[in-house]
Amino acid sequence: MFLSFLGSVSLCLCLWRTKTFLLKGGDKPLAISKQRKVEILAQYKEWLERSQGAVLMEYIGLDSKAIEQLRRQVREAGGEFHVVKNTLGKRVFDELEISFPDDVYIGSTGIAFAFTDVPPVAKTIVDFAKEHDVVKVKAGILDGRPVSTDEVKALADLPPLPVMRAQLLGTIMAPASKLVRTLAEPGRGLAAVVKAYSEKE
Repeated sequence: MFLSFLGSVSLCLCLWRTKTFLLKGGDKPLAISKQRKVEILAQYKEWLERSQGAVLMEYIGLDSKAIEQLRRQVREAGGEFHVVKNTLGKRVFDELEISFPDDVYIGSTGIAFAFTDVPPVAKTIVDFAKEHDVVKVKAGILDGRPVSTDEVKALADLPPLPVMRAQLLGTIMAPASKLVRTLAEPGRGLAAVVKAYSEKE
């Protein structure tokens, strides 16, 4: 009977150690299966191809309440916020020929996909980052190409697309002297971002 008791204790200890090991991620059951990876990659690609643009951000340190608030604000701006796995995200970006610096894949990564208009989503993320120190804009995507943090912030300052087109049309139809002055103004280094955004169909 005593030996039986010792056997039961040994079994319990063994199961406890195994459970602890698994909870710490020490075995393969916690790894993502190959099939699940395929599904995640397909989902990432679908979000990217359906979106008009996206903003990549560091979000580590946000509690669940703040993350839910961020999701709601991004939805109201016409987009969706999703947490992505760096290694899988990079595979999709590489497949779509969207190249980012290696430091973009350091730390946690969340992506706000803009499904209707890019500036409102960019503004939502930029404003949210101002209110939460742990949130950092990493980079962005516009018209299928990577854009820098500064360019994301520039997009956040742009008006909605219809207003933007009207303003550009007004500038183009203005006298030549005014057009020259406008093109010579500081900040023309961001002209590529504005042009890519305003020419979207």
